[in-house]
Amino acid sequence: MIVYKIENDLDTDEFIGVLKNSTLGQRRPVDDKPRIELMLRNANLIVTARHNGKLIGVSRSLTDFCYCTYLSDLAVDEEFQRQGIGKELIRQTKIACGRAKVILLSAPAAVDYYPKIGMKKHDHCYFLDEINELN
Repeated sequence: MIVYKIENDLDTDEFIGVLKNSTLGQRRPVDDKPRIELMLRNANLIVTARHNGKLIGVSRSLTDFCYCTYLSDLAVDEEFQRQGIGKELIRQTKIACGRAKVILLSAPAAVDYYPKIGMKKHDHCYFLDEINELN
């Protein structure tokens, strides 16, 4: 049985473990524990999925709980993928953030996943990595 819960005090090592066991670990600073700790501390909505107490999935978000929720990390242990856990983590995130719209940037490998579960695509997204990239 999978148990879903809000855990805003999630352990850093557990989070790193689920990142490494999912494809998301390739795009997160899993070897920089202080940075991961800050990512967790500054998020204000963390929904977890546990199987027999073991962390197998995480939805880590920043939200104002009324207008928008940025779902920054959606990670499910590869051993547990294709069982609806990611979709349920998103559903639990949406329940927790109420009227706020859930927004995310898809990993390249997941581009086809989100429309299949009912999320709408938006073509007008922009990002800035470094300040010196500004004209």
